[in-house]
Amino acid sequence: MLQSKNMKIVTDEKKIEEALTRGVENVYPSKEEVKKVLLSGKILSIYNGIDPTGPTLHIGHGATLLKLKEFQDLGHKIILLIGDFTGRIGDPTDKTATRKQLSVKQIKENLKLYTKQAGRILDMGKVQVKFNSKWLSKLSFEEGMEIASEFTLQQMIERDMFEKRLKEGQPIHLHEFFYPLMQGYDSVAMNVDMEIGGNDQTFNMLVGRTMMKNRGKEKYVLTTKLLTDPTGKKMGKSEGNMVTLEDSADNMFGKIMSWPDTLMPLAFEICTRVPMSEINMNQNPRDLKIKLAFEIVKIYHGEKKAKEAEENFENTFAKGGIPEDVLEVVVKDDAKLVDVLLSEKIVSSKTEFRRLIGEGAITDMDKNEKVKDTEAKASKTVYKIGKHRFIKIK
Repeated sequence: MLQSKNMKIVTDEKKIEEALTRGVENVYPSKEEVKKVLLSGKILSIYNGIDPTGPTLHIGHGATLLKLKEFQDLGHKIILLIGDFTGRIGDPTDKTATRKQLSVKQIKENLKLYTKQAGRILDMGKVQVKFNSKWLSKLSFEEGMEIASEFTLQQMIERDMFEKRLKEGQPIHLHEFFYPLMQGYDSVAMNVDMEIGGNDQTFNMLVGRTMMKNRGKEKYVLTTKLLTDPTGKKMGKSEGNMVTLEDSADNMFGKIMSWPDTLMPLAFEICTRVPMSEINMNQNPRDLKIKLAFEIVKIYHGEKKAKEAEENFENTFAKGGIPEDVLEVVVKDDAKLVDVLLSEKIVSSKTEFRRLIGEGAITDMDKNEKVKDTEAKASKTVYKIGKHRFIKIK
């Protein structure tokens, strides 16, 4: 259900400035123009789209949802769009190879937790959840051709990842050019005023803006900063370094404590709502990181669980021991370690597992040996994964 028509719009200039500045990369057509509209008291229809390409949202999604929450608190109408149609095609953004297309069954399975997880940040009673299969699956070939005629091949081929693939002789499939057209058409179908998304989505969101302008309406676009690791890669499922919204409080706390110190200023800015004026970046890095982990875990698990996670971390890892409440699982004799860690959400992907093996970051605690084989069977022991994750196999 959408917000009540009687909901009060907030035109507090300080709050609007925060919404348009904190964690924001760009605003189109300009921050000044959007700020003027927000100050006018007009209620905007604002959306963010998420393709269900994995079974859980991650902290990168959470950062965008926190930005949506700011606009929700200002009294604007929020739409959470589930890309159940676009997810089957696969967004080519930042991809050096064609994405594997997903089945309808896989999409339905992946999206099961999305609205529940989004509800940890957004007031879902005031959010309209939509699915883009409702309109994209009904488009005729003729209508698709008309949409495609609004853009040139040169506009599409200018995208960095397509240029890179061309230079490397990698294939570019025609259906990949249709992805930004479909995302753009989402704006038309919903007749929105604004779209919010990560700055890696800038091209796709601006395609939608062009489509709206072609139909006589301005669409504002706000792009957010991305949580990236020291190599510049997104902290996400594809890169194998994901903090998921299904991680337990302890696992989430431990993963954040393993982040590099250089990531902390950005993480505080986009993953928390602690006033930046209250953050002293010159304090002890470990203390600062504990505060960061606490604030993030508090958002997704509540203050009580965050305090418990902090205490567990201090009691266990400061002493270099094994947690008293270590996760215990019973597995079959021939179970592979990677499958056990995936099923228990200790690692987010096989990519992450292989990376950890390569880094010597998985240890058999009973033997005090590093696991070196990516096909290793799960033994009856306690495994330490990374710096702060443990699992006991029985």
